[in-house]
Amino acid sequence: MNVHALIPAYNEAETIAAVVTELRPIVDAITVVDDGSTDGTGELARAAGAQVIRQPAKSGKGNAVRAGLAQATGDFVLVQDADLEYDLEDYATLLEPLRTFRRAFVLGTRHGRDGQSWKMRHFTDQVLLGQWMNFGHIVFTALFDIVYGQRLRDPFTMFKVFRRECISGLRFECNAFDFDWELAGKLVRCGYSPLEIPVNYRSRSFAEGKKVTLIRDPLTWVRACFKFRFSALKDDRPDC
Repeated sequence: MNVHALIPAYNEAETIAAVVTELRPIVDAITVVDDGSTDGTGELARAAGAQVIRQPAKSGKGNAVRAGLAQATGDFVLVQDADLEYDLEDYATLLEPLRTFRRAFVLGTRHGRDGQSWKMRHFTDQVLLGQWMNFGHIVFTALFDIVYGQRLRDPFTMFKVFRRECISGLRFECNAFDFDWELAGKLVRCGYSPLEIPVNYRSRSFAEGKKVTLIRDPLTWVRACFKFRFSALKDDRPDC
């Protein structure tokens, strides 16, 4: 069964070639959506062997993923960041439940339930900021779990793998980081309870290129959480 990797990218010239090169032995197709980069990200991705969709102007991570999903052709879809925060060797483990038909939706969680494998944000140059973001992760995860009736540990991980048929007919609209909420929420509402598998993770700091904002993005997450719990999924119906 074919695996199609989608990589939204904005000014990731330092890492995009390495990501594409490491992914090529794992997947069957790679599409990089260059979200208006000005540093040659798209050209480097193409030279490394990826198909490239060029957005004429920066439109946001969610918009880039949506553009990639519209052209995804594999049996399985793999959404991957353009940086190297995650260990791509973990994909073999994440794909196994899909290949064996145990699950249709898998999340690579950045920390486990034992309390000992916390792999979130440890910024050596911004320790307090990292701790504040970790606290925010706990709060937002609890919000998602309560609103959607789940017991997930990391619904917002960028390591998302699912059968392409899971998104058939679904309407997506988010353009920024709130797309992670929209995708997870809508798949859960369609009955695809995700399997969480611990993965390796090393967060980069803002000084290293992290792009999420501390005020604007969290406000969009709260809005997305409630909006996509009750809005229509497809064909103007509230549920799948």
